[in-house]
Amino acid sequence: MYSSFIPPRQVKIGDAAAFVGTTPRAIRHYHEIGLLPEPERGGDDRRRYGYEDMIRLLWIRKMADAGIALDDIRDAFAGTASAGADNDHGIAGNLERLEETLTAQEAELRRQRTAVRRMRTEGSRMGLLSDFVTSRLKNLPEGSLRQTDLDGLLVIERIFGPLGAAVNATRYIALATHPELREESDRVDAAEEALDDTVAVDDPRVAQVAAERHAFEKVLEAVIEDSGLAQSDDALFESWDALHPITASENGDEASHHSGSGQRSMSAFDAAGKMPYDFSPARLRCMQLTEGLAKTSWLAETS
Repeated sequence: MYSSFIPPRQVKIGDAAAFVGTTPRAIRHYHEIGLLPEPERGGDDRRRYGYEDMIRLLWIRKMADAGIALDDIRDAFAGTASAGADNDHGIAGNLERLEETLTAQEAELRRQRTAVRRMRTEGSRMGLLSDFVTSRLKNLPEGSLRQTDLDGLLVIERIFGPLGAAVNATRYIALATHPELREESDRVDAAEEALDDTVAVDDPRVAQVAAERHAFEKVLEAVIEDSGLAQSDDALFESWDALHPITASENGDEASHHSGSGQRSMSAFDAAGKMPYDFSPARLRCMQLTEGLAKTSWLAETS
């Protein structure tokens, strides 16, 4: 369900660092070495970071955690317009050189080598996701997932952890395996994106698009149920519990762990205040109306 909290379109360096799991000092260093283009400053002379900046920071963080030197990451990104642009050849070359050095090291370096090999096997973008998420996507036809799908899962995993991202992957699986559903999804997405700053919040198109989104989500929900994906979701929770049994000392803190990276997930509210989205007032109103329609529909079905 959509939150009524209005997220920022751009965030300050402290919020960007907190979301990614690094420090403002580290981000400034990325600017100094040319790893991350320095964004424009606001009227208060502070740097402001947008959605694409955050995606690139997540790329840098994930690859650095795998043991890749910042200079190698910068070389891999050289010549690309943004972190979203594909440059798999350069990244794969750096991963290969790194793996050659890992063979002579022990303990912690073995963990890094496994992470790098996995990135090469899964693909540079898919490999940024945890094993628990990628295992959910392995049987999909090659190329059926879009770059934006994987970017979205990367953000979801940072907020809700691997289990949350694996559950959300159900949506992308349904879209990837039902072309007509993907086509309708693209149409509704385009209609929402058209609700830009030139559209008033009380424009009739806002309510119309909200109704279209609600109708689409109902169809998507039915497809997920009929295809058996909902049952697969139930199995995910059982699998997660088996892999991550909660001890007495961990009870109540299990949801805060981000597996495999040493990072912790954050609350959805905290994330919404740190992750920028370029949503106009009309589009935010559309989300609120969609949420209201979903609540009304749920109450009608359960009464």
